[in-house]
Amino acid sequence: MSPSAQATQNAVRPSKKQKIDGKGLNARRRRESPAPPKAKSAAKGKAKETVSSKELKPPAADKPESKLPMTFKIVAGSYEKLLYGLEGSTSFDESEGLEYTLKPIFAFPAHVSCVKAISISPDGGKWLATGSADEIIKVWDLRRRKEIGGLMHHEGSITQLTFPSRSHLMSASEDGMLSLFHTRDWAVLRTLKGHKGRVNSFAVHPSGKVGLSVGRDRTLRMWDLMRGKGSASVKLGKEGEIVQWSSDGSMFVVQAQKTIDVYATDMSLLCSITHPSRVHDVKFCKCSVQADNQTEFLLVAAEDKKVSLYDVATASKKEVPSIVAEMTGHSNRVKAVDTLRISLPPPSTRKSTTVASTISSDGKVLVYDLESSLSQASLNKHNVTVIQAVAEYDTKGSRLTCMALGEGEVQSPPGIGKRAREEEEEGQREEEWAPQELDADEEEDGEDNSASDVEED
Repeated sequence: MSPSAQATQNAVRPSKKQKIDGKGLNARRRRESPAPPKAKSAAKGKAKETVSSKELKPPAADKPESKLPMTFKIVAGSYEKLLYGLEGSTSFDESEGLEYTLKPIFAFPAHVSCVKAISISPDGGKWLATGSADEIIKVWDLRRRKEIGGLMHHEGSITQLTFPSRSHLMSASEDGMLSLFHTRDWAVLRTLKGHKGRVNSFAVHPSGKVGLSVGRDRTLRMWDLMRGKGSASVKLGKEGEIVQWSSDGSMFVVQAQKTIDVYATDMSLLCSITHPSRVHDVKFCKCSVQADNQTEFLLVAAEDKKVSLYDVATASKKEVPSIVAEMTGHSNRVKAVDTLRISLPPPSTRKSTTVASTISSDGKVLVYDLESSLSQASLNKHNVTVIQAVAEYDTKGSRLTCMALGEGEVQSPPGIGKRAREEEEEGQREEEWAPQELDADEEEDGEDNSASDVEED
């Protein structure tokens, strides 16, 4: 595969644009519920009010293998304002075994400034949301391959986007606000205010009832998403950069520089992990290491050009997690990591696996098959397992900033069900995406000079 040639040939751009103007959003703002009161800070880092663990029901069971996607989508953004779209697939060869393939499906300038946040909706991967230093959230229909419009709700750079469900999108911004949109009409349902200054990261509990956020004001805030108000806050004493819930919602982590603090749901500190180098992204991932035995790992993307896997299943004050595996292959800092469970084609001995995708400042997108490597590993700190990439795509020098991994096709009889009809409709609308050459002017840097955007040497 010649990535640069295929990327140019497949470079596409929506032929039609539909923007949701500021007036429309302002009109919706007036119909919103009143802004919630600011969450109160508690002394000595203890929250005055927390959500009981009994209220946080465990998430629904994992998808049955028959409903797992056969393919996956990777979308990455860059400092050069470009958006790259890749389609990943698997095949089984009797001589080579299981093989992974990455095919570029689009590459075009998506914003007028650097792309800072990306998210793909779950359960089918229909919606793609991208956020930029231009303060606009753009919404794209990945199946029909067209731009839906721009959400001009924030008055600051977009720092994070997440689809808690396929019907809702949450955003965070440097304007200090968290916003919740409904994907039916992209109306603003809630605006959560409490942070003083930039919101760096937020995470929604698997139950969908509770959210966490960290920001420049050095606080950790808990939000009651059912009522749309703050429920607790903690003074961290340092600026949290990333917050993430575990797969089952039984714990969460807050990352700052090289430190990763692990908390229980009552906001009590379980332990602190000091990573060997500067951390850029963290994700929880549950993998089937042995038959009917799933293990929770914390994936840490860092300055040391690797993604380290910590076994956090037994994290506690007496036992600090250690590195049991490392994902290698990049030649520069790893900026982001994401995971997805997919089905595997017959006659593979495994029916499903968990894939991970990473991006780096080296301009490459790598894909890993986690379970094939972890199932054969001893998983102990004295013998760290090295996981090699199974597929690669090179953007030829783009400084990648953010990435999302989403579902592709689900195996089903042709012509049956809503998904089949939507895929057929997608084929009919293919002409809406016309090929376009990327001019040199369009590939120039879209740097933002704020402290959060400047890359480290």
